[in-house]
Amino acid sequence: MAERPVLSKWEMDVARVVWEIGPASVREIHEHLSKQRQIDFTTVQTYLRRMESKGYLNSSLKGRIRIYSSRTRPGTVIRENVNELVDRLFGGEYMPLVRHLIEDRGVDREKIAELRELIERLETEQQQKGTADE
Repeated sequence: MAERPVLSKWEMDVARVVWEIGPASVREIHEHLSKQRQIDFTTVQTYLRRMESKGYLNSSLKGRIRIYSSRTRPGTVIRENVNELVDRLFGGEYMPLVRHLIEDRGVDREKIAELRELIERLETEQQQKGTADE
């Protein structure tokens, strides 16, 4: 699949609403977003059209009302956006991002334990893969 342009911060907010409420009209999406922040109806409409042209949404007519639905899964969008961020800011190297997040945001005991479990699981998987390759 060809690379899609990444979503802007505001487009990502719209995507989250569509993922949360499912297929919806511009009005329904606008009402949901308006609970979080002030935003014009026409702005939401513009974001939805852009996101459809970028390949993130589908739309169809239900009577005279245009209904927007997600064309992508949240995990896919997150992966694409994080990969683009890593490439753009860190030259494709992910460890500077990991280091930045841990050092800048801080990590409590619970998160350290979670990181240890993740590292142990990854090490076990690599060892098993190494054994299978032999």
